Amino acid sequence: MDDDLDALDRDALITEVKRLRAGIRRHRDGSGHDLCWFHPQLWSLLPEPVAPDVAVPPWPAFMRGCVAFRSSLDRELPHAPVADAEFDQG
Repeated sequence: MDDDLDALDRDALITEVKRLRAGIRRHRDGSGHDLCWFHPQLWSLLPEPVAPDVAVPPWPAFMRGCVAFRSSLDRELPHAPVADAEFDQG
């Protein structure tokens, strides 16, 4: 799956690592409502294409997952500042 890396020289590998790190940092540094979204820009860092046929759970199961994710932030980042802003679809 990662055979494309075998053909890269040292400089190209360093460039690729920097590109991937920048993408990971953009994702990591997401905050507020950005934590809850579909992230094709992160997945597009991989050489294989992103399949557009994403399966989603039914609403009740999806919402339980959202609550579980938010609860995990309370446990893992108990002192994180709260971004008390409503989601703006605009």
